[in-house]
Amino acid sequence: MDPQWDDLKVFLAVARAESLSGAGKLLKVDPATVGRRVGRLEDALGTLLFVKSPQGYALTNEGQRLMAHAIKVEQSLDAAFEDLAGQEGPLTGQIRIGAPDGSANFLLPKVCADISARHPDLEIQIVALPRIFNLSKREADMAITVSQPTAGRLMVQKLTDYKLHLAATRHYLKTNAPITQLSDLSEHRIVGYIPDMIFDKELDYLSDQGVQRIAVASNSVSVQINLIKQGAGVGVVHDFAIPAVRGLRKILTEEFSLTRSFYLVRHEDDRRQERLNRFATELAAGIRETVMELEALT
Repeated sequence: MDPQWDDLKVFLAVARAESLSGAGKLLKVDPATVGRRVGRLEDALGTLLFVKSPQGYALTNEGQRLMAHAIKVEQSLDAAFEDLAGQEGPLTGQIRIGAPDGSANFLLPKVCADISARHPDLEIQIVALPRIFNLSKREADMAITVSQPTAGRLMVQKLTDYKLHLAATRHYLKTNAPITQLSDLSEHRIVGYIPDMIFDKELDYLSDQGVQRIAVASNSVSVQINLIKQGAGVGVVHDFAIPAVRGLRKILTEEFSLTRSFYLVRHEDDRRQERLNRFATELAAGIRETVMELEALT
């Protein structure tokens, strides 16, 4: 039996999900069926493609070689469908974006809602995770990052700068010791990242300020903002997130102001994927516009 595209599609799903159950969810079939299809493909090729471990299904050397070819087949089919559909019509299919939870929660919903309204048959998936995505394993079609990757076969596009400031609720500021200079922070509870879970140096906002102790911490920006909203203390907040949180106020804006950047990262192999190129163009424009609009409100 010669392998068919459906067999390669199952293979790619397992390689990306690293489990039969995860692949089954992607393909909308039960895990047992996925396992049988993988076994059938391995029999047809006469080689093992995966090794099962406590961490899941890992590619063998042969599996890694096949994945490179399977991705090319996938991209060729996508390109063929795009060509037949025409490049000017509405976007269709599924596109997955990986993003840190700050941008995923406070920027992408509006941006992607606008794109979805223009392309009603397009399925947009936002994966919000406090870590770096592996585009080579196709965990996402593209990713937003807070630092510029320097390794791997990647296309990197700077999207926009954004600002961050210290913030607290008006109620907290009224009921606690005054904050008129940075040294006053020593008398206040600080909300921030769990130090050993900061996955990118650009997120280490407070170490340069001599902050020795984070009173209440989370690896999630959204949790941090909700902690500040509940009066847990003072923390560093994206300016673009402030309009979404009632009662939040920036403080010490002259003494403490940070500028960071968002980058859009894609795999080099996708350079000729017109559907992804068009989506990336709309996404980039939407993010720049939304950051500008939200920061103007603070």
